[in-house]
Amino acid sequence: MTACAIEDGAAVAVEAGETVEVEPGSEGPDGATEPPDPAADAAADAHADAADPWDLAVPHGGPAPHLAPAPPHVASAPHVASASHVAPVEAPAPVELSAPAWVPAEAPALSTAAPASVPAFTITANGAYAARLTAARGRPGGSGEVDTATAWFPERWTLDGPEPYAVPLPLDQPEEADSQVLPLADGRVLIRRRVADRHTFSLLYPTGPGTGELPLGAVECAELTLLPPSPDGVSAYALSAGEHSTGLWLVAGGTYGPERIAELPGRCSGGVWLDRAGRLLALDREPAGGGPVKAVAVDLGRGAEMTPLLQIAPDSDDRLLLADPDSGLLLIRSDAPGHDRIGWGVLGSCLPVRFPECLRLPDVAVTPFAVQPGQMLMPESCAVALRIDGAAGSWVGVWRPAGRRLHQLPVPEGWLAGSGVWSREGVLALPYTNGETACAVALLEAPADVERARCPSPAGYPESGMQPSAAVAPPPVYRPVPLGQAPLVGRTAPARPDRSKVEPGVHAFAHRGRRR
Repeated sequence: MTACAIEDGAAVAVEAGETVEVEPGSEGPDGATEPPDPAADAAADAHADAADPWDLAVPHGGPAPHLAPAPPHVASAPHVASASHVAPVEAPAPVELSAPAWVPAEAPALSTAAPASVPAFTITANGAYAARLTAARGRPGGSGEVDTATAWFPERWTLDGPEPYAVPLPLDQPEEADSQVLPLADGRVLIRRRVADRHTFSLLYPTGPGTGELPLGAVECAELTLLPPSPDGVSAYALSAGEHSTGLWLVAGGTYGPERIAELPGRCSGGVWLDRAGRLLALDREPAGGGPVKAVAVDLGRGAEMTPLLQIAPDSDDRLLLADPDSGLLLIRSDAPGHDRIGWGVLGSCLPVRFPECLRLPDVAVTPFAVQPGQMLMPESCAVALRIDGAAGSWVGVWRPAGRRLHQLPVPEGWLAGSGVWSREGVLALPYTNGETACAVALLEAPADVERARCPSPAGYPESGMQPSAAVAPPPVYRPVPLGQAPLVGRTAPARPDRSKVEPGVHAFAHRGRRR
């Protein structure tokens, strides 16, 4: 996907030294810093329809987006034998550990004071399981007094049953807050821990009243991050970014524990799966010597062969946020228009990337986190769920490329922000937990994009932005050609009369005419 960037139908070439013309023709609220209100949204929409449009031309070459440094990793874990870079464990036997004394028999009380960085809530590619690190208070100290410090332990959610339920997976000691968990399709949970200068991996699973642990091995490196769950449901991958290259690791689903399958040039981050087989992986790559960040595709079936994926402008940072393998819809973040904008395109299409104006909200951060599956060959009809973070909290936005509107919806109290999964029918499941329930899912149906009535603009006023972007094409003019060169397509034989309805005299005259 290269060359052009467009805004709601107005396509312009994006080259070095040129400008990107942004024409806000899409419908949607101007944004708010408070959670949405249906009545207020309706009034805002009516006001937006009456507002005069405006044009904006911004020069290309805005500042590169700021990338926050990775947080330091400090953790503790069971001892694993070290190696130069990998410490495999041959035929490990499952270890069953009873629940520690500090975990109550009932559901643990959640900590109300969330840390600065809340551990992620990760959902499998098929939406059946999820996992997260949750906090419990009340761990007994050495002197018998209750320790008020936060104690973290893994928790697995089951989402594909009649009703969701959570299973705690505590071990003999609490986890560190920077540990990562990743659910697999068989119900086990992969956990990554930081131990000194290495990262250890284990599989956790419930065993009656306790938790079973299957050690997999360790990777010795400074930084390592788990990638999103693989669509195959059994493999897990991780990235270890170095100064000039990035290691791609298979940490679960292999034969002999963690193994490095490729060394990719440059510093790679992100991670989006492009297919349902878990073979094509998209990464955001920064050149080793510095330069713009570009999304690349890594083919795991061909020795991690790397090919360019996004190239909107030569000097723009083009990152891939989400992808839907069914429809080919891509959600992109790029500064090609002059500053960071969210755009969309279609995988394998020659059409340019579009940057909808309705996804540009002031004083809030907008991040897509889920795309409706099952819309084969219809990327414009896919519903996209977006997390909107403002001063008043977080809520959800729903947007379709064809609708050109952003619907802002309230969320249940205790929503695990940035997490959710779509059904094929267009129902968004939002997991949440609060003081009343420890595991619940709220179902939100995607609103319909109702087309508003179009009326001509008054004389002397600019157009409303909903008119066609091009002039109406004139009817084709046919050029006469010699009979020998005339095409034989598109010609129909004249209809023969129905002789059963012809008067007898006329019929006899026609019959006599044929005799002569």
